[in-house]
Amino acid sequence: MFTSTASQGLALMHEILYIASALRLMVGGEERVSRFRDPNLGEDYDVELRLQARDRSAPGRIAELGIPTRDGRLVRLDQLVHLEPAMTAPRVDRLDRQRQVSLRASIAPGYALADRLDALRKIAADMNLPPTYTTRVSGRGRELERTFTEFLWAFALSVVLMYIILASQFESLVHPLTILLSLPLAVPFALWSLDVSGNTLNLYSALGILVLFGVVKKNAILQIDHTNQLRARGLARRQAILRANRDRLRPILMTTLSLVAGMLPLALGSGPGAEERRAVAVVVIGGQSLSLLLTLIVTPVAYSWFDDLGRLFRRREARAPGPAPDGALAPLPVRAGSDDMM
Repeated sequence: MFTSTASQGLALMHEILYIASALRLMVGGEERVSRFRDPNLGEDYDVELRLQARDRSAPGRIAELGIPTRDGRLVRLDQLVHLEPAMTAPRVDRLDRQRQVSLRASIAPGYALADRLDALRKIAADMNLPPTYTTRVSGRGRELERTFTEFLWAFALSVVLMYIILASQFESLVHPLTILLSLPLAVPFALWSLDVSGNTLNLYSALGILVLFGVVKKNAILQIDHTNQLRARGLARRQAILRANRDRLRPILMTTLSLVAGMLPLALGSGPGAEERRAVAVVVIGGQSLSLLLTLIVTPVAYSWFDDLGRLFRRREARAPGPAPDGALAPLPVRAGSDDMM
């Protein structure tokens, strides 16, 4: 810390700007004061002006620096200011014209980015900072928080759009629910695959879950579509379900194995970007493979339940009295023993 001597500073017509400029140039350094061209190589280099390390690290040597005056003379720094040791920041960073202190860290193995952000917020809250201090997440943490809400909207819209498309194809409001029931069955297996493989739930694994939503329902589509075709030919529901599952078992296994084989290079690959691709592949492989058996069992059962539920609603609609046609008189109830009876 430097404390100026007022009388000497005024007498020598010195200002703080001259002292700060000299210290910044000699101690901090100037990255580019000139250019040097090597005639042998034909390359240009920036010339940096700065004191040597032994000169700028010793307070006594810094006190001997010459400070230019307005009249062109050089005055020693210790004749203008008193040097006092003090603790201060080596540099001052600003964001939106406010001072900031950045804390950068990496995630240790076995931890996720989301829970480390929660731990940092808890530590900042325990510090009881003054009201003028604020905290903000930047970098990958900010992108994770920003995209988390967007991915929730993407998941919701994908389910709605899939239901609309399936309802228009099957011409039913019940069968799409049976098909979409395979989506929540695949999510736990996808998360378990991430845990077993040592990956975390991040932006790329969330993208893998979104991809999984698009491919995991194909098994249920094959089952239900063939079941409806068999029932349209006159088979009973139970026989149609059993035969449809037997007929579609081979195509389901073939498409699942093809998908897993196509994702294996992404899961086992290396090189730049391999970690991101591996997270997507692990989610798709684990979610599709492990939910295969459960989907083959749950989809026929859910089809039967939803079909019974649809029959129940149709029966209630058939029993409900409809409105009287225009111009027709509704029959009036007649009491037993009335004079109007013949």
